[in-house]
This record gives sequence, structure tokens and C-alpha cells, in this order.
Amino acid sequence: MRPIVEQCIVASLTGVEKGQKRPDGRPKIRAIIFDFDGLILETEEPIFRSWQELYRTFGCELTLADWAHTIGIASSNIDPYGDLERRLGRPLDRDSLEAQRLRREMELIGRQPVLPGVREYLEDAGCLGLKVGLASSSSCAWVTGHLARFGLLDYFDSIKAFDDVRRSKPDPEVYLVSLQALQVRPEQAVVFEDSANGILAARRAGIFCVAVPSALTRRLPLGRPDLRLDSLAEIPLAALLQKIEGNSCPRREI
Repeated sequence: MRPIVEQCIVASLTGVEKGQKRPDGRPKIRAIIFDFDGLILETEEPIFRSWQELYRTFGCELTLADWAHTIGIASSNIDPYGDLERRLGRPLDRDSLEAQRLRREMELIGRQPVLPGVREYLEDAGCLGLKVGLASSSSCAWVTGHLARFGLLDYFDSIKAFDDVRRSKPDPEVYLVSLQALQVRPEQAVVFEDSANGILAARRAGIFCVAVPSALTRRLPLGRPDLRLDSLAEIPLAALLQKIEGNSCPRREI
């Protein structure tokens, strides 16, 4: 018997699909919401590396400590060229440099596979009757382009991105509009995030948040997620839901 089928049977037997409430009386989980960058696809390390390489061509160093605050927020809210120009004391040909950097970024991202456990979680969510959302600080074109490239686009009932909100993470707006699109309440959803900014956004929206740090963010403080996994491959989705539904993973204060 395939593992996904076994998980569905376990979920059914434990009441996950029968509409039962949790032991604390709260409604059962009806939706899962994914971040994108660093959670579904490792884009954050390639982006950081492309900027590091650019800085080094000018004899400057970009450290992870310098970059940490940018992870999980909209790219329009950061200005590495301004930082580099201040260090050098002169203006740069931003358009030419950005064209070169983007080519390098896409070269590095093009080598990345979907992260472990992601496809299995998406398949299992359908088996368990869960709605599936995505909430990203990147553009919709960026997210949907990569999802389509890996054949993952059709798994999602809702995709909300930077284009859909006025305020980027750590503001909770993208998660609030995702809840509205999925027609679920905060206590009926679980979020999977990899960055401190994303985790704070999910927590501010009142949603149970599972941290799954990326290669980059596991070297950084993540704030206060409700639960932390090393990888989505660490535990099947049905088993994770059982833990959360059974209240063995109590909510943490923000």
C-alpha cells in the first residue's frame, strides 16, 4: 500500500476527515498555506549568492548578517545598490549590473529542485480534503512561473503574492487575504514558513506556524514559530496534523 493511502486511512480513523473538533474545542484544520521562496524552492541562497558575487567585484563583502533583514520581504523594499553606492562613494550603472546579476541568479536557481517533502505534502493535502494556499512576498509572476515549471501550479486553490497586498511580510496582510480566499478562519489553517519575517506575519494573522528553515535561514534566528521541522520530509502531513489536532503542539506567544 502506498504511504499516501496509508496516511489517508490513518487520518480518517483519527477523525481528521470527520469534522471533529480538537480537544480544546477549536475547529479542525481545513487548509494549509505555504510560503514560496526557501520553502517550496530554494531561491534565497542563490539570490544572496548573486548579490555577494556582485559586491565582491567591487571589493566589498556582503555578509549574511547584512542580508538577514531582507529575507521574506518584498524585493521592492530593499536597495542593495544604494548600500553598495554608499560604500563606494559613487553611483553605479544599476541597469547593466542588474542584468548581469539576474542572469547569474537565474542560473543558480535553475539548478535547484523542489525542496524535500513539498510534492508529497501537496499530494497528501488533496487526499485529506484540505484547501491549499500560497502566500508570498514575491510577485505572482515569479511564483506561478516556477510552480508551472515544476508542474505544481494546479495543486493550489489560492495564490496570493506581493501584487495582491499593500504591505509585505512581516505584516500579516498576505496571510489575511489568503484566509479570505480559502474561506477559512485563522484557527482552521496551518502555515509553513522558512523566515523570521514570514513566521511573524503568520503569527500576527493568528495562524499556527510551522517553521521549515532553508539552507540560508537555518543559520539565522527564526523568532517564535509554533513548531519547527528540519524538512517537510521529516514527518508526513497526516501525522503532523494529528499532532496539531491532538494539541500536542500548543500555540506559543508571539
